[in-house]
Amino acid sequence: MMRWLAMAAAVLVGTAQAQQQFTMKLSTSTSGDALVEWLNTFAKGVNAGSGGRIKAEVYPASQLGSIPRTIEGVALGTIEMSFNASGFYEPLEPRFAVLSAPGLFDSQEHGFKVLNDPAIRQRLASFGAAKGVEALSIFIPSQYVIVSHKPINTLADFKGQKIRVPGSPLQIEPLKRFGASPLSMPFGDVLPALQNRTIDGVWAGTTLFTALKFYDIAKSMTYLPSHWAATVPLVNRNFVKSLGPDLEKIVREEARKADEHTLKWAADDIKKSERIWAEHGGKEIHLPQAEEKRFLDESIAADRPILTATPQGKEDYEAFAAAAQKYRR
Repeated sequence: MMRWLAMAAAVLVGTAQAQQQFTMKLSTSTSGDALVEWLNTFAKGVNAGSGGRIKAEVYPASQLGSIPRTIEGVALGTIEMSFNASGFYEPLEPRFAVLSAPGLFDSQEHGFKVLNDPAIRQRLASFGAAKGVEALSIFIPSQYVIVSHKPINTLADFKGQKIRVPGSPLQIEPLKRFGASPLSMPFGDVLPALQNRTIDGVWAGTTLFTALKFYDIAKSMTYLPSHWAATVPLVNRNFVKSLGPDLEKIVREEARKADEHTLKWAADDIKKSERIWAEHGGKEIHLPQAEEKRFLDESIAADRPILTATPQGKEDYEAFAAAAQKYRR
């Protein structure tokens, strides 16, 4: 009799778990770009794959609050995902700094291979563990550029310009070497700041500028050599584990599918954005070859001490650098 009751209780518990529903609030500060496409693809897949047991809701354009607030929400468990440039996570988990290392990724395709290397994925899985967060994936939506009122045709043109950067000291220190005044700023605050000339320029991924019609404010877009945006859908670890093995597997599989889908979507989006930028009078600027080399060399020289300041940081940087070289062959 007791055995039967125990078995019945187990069945009831299993049934209750199977019927439990979860809500995933997915936040980003951007709109109309690859991050939103990734989130929409992920949400659609999770909603369908879970048979409605997970309700994934996408909130673009900082609808759930500023980037720091949503990151804090993920750490506290009040928001399930915050999707942003990796630099914004460094105050919470300094190991994310390696994703902003200059010269690490040569292209979207190269970055995709590096980030999906088994040893690198295993390493990334430990990022943020002590803070209760996890990088569900890493995605590269576009190359970094600076859009500015005053054209940046040479490195000398950086001098005196106030440039917004996406949150990492690794983007701040190199610009200082060229006489710029860099400052970290959530992307949601950028458009009005550029419009009223509180800042002179904005460092961000190429496609954001056309999605938000920055060409109505500034026309010059300078490409930063070997600097590609690494963006992270950061999730709460306890929430992912609370889903149970079956639903957790679906979430992870749909993240991988979203990566694969959005990689091609983003490549097409870059081409479309370049066309739109030109159609609206925007100018694309590439530094002279010698200056590109100097920009990259100076960036690496400025950032290497930061990246290798701790034994863990040095180990991470060397592992990523080795993987980057591996996929250049």
